[in-house]
Amino acid sequence: MWTTWWLWMAGGLILGIMEVLAPTFILLGFAIGAFVTGGFLYFGGGVAFFSATLPYTLVFFAVVSVASWLVMRMVFGVNREKVKTYSKDVDIND
Repeated sequence: MWTTWWLWMAGGLILGIMEVLAPTFILLGFAIGAFVTGGFLYFGGGVAFFSATLPYTLVFFAVVSVASWLVMRMVFGVNREKVKTYSKDVDIND
């Protein structure tokens, strides 16, 4: 079951939808990892490079997910802006 490519693709789709509902860029890394893992299993990568057992598949998924998250963090950056607060004495339109 864990080496079935379409389950990984369906999981990636579900994670992608969840990312739209809760935009944090964390679930997007997992979604990309699931899509890449599903594509890797679909094109026979599980047979060519390693035996597609549960531990190897999960390690591949984890490595791809972390790598995609790090790439997105480098591309999109980190929002370091602080929330701007106003005191009672200052008009926010000034």
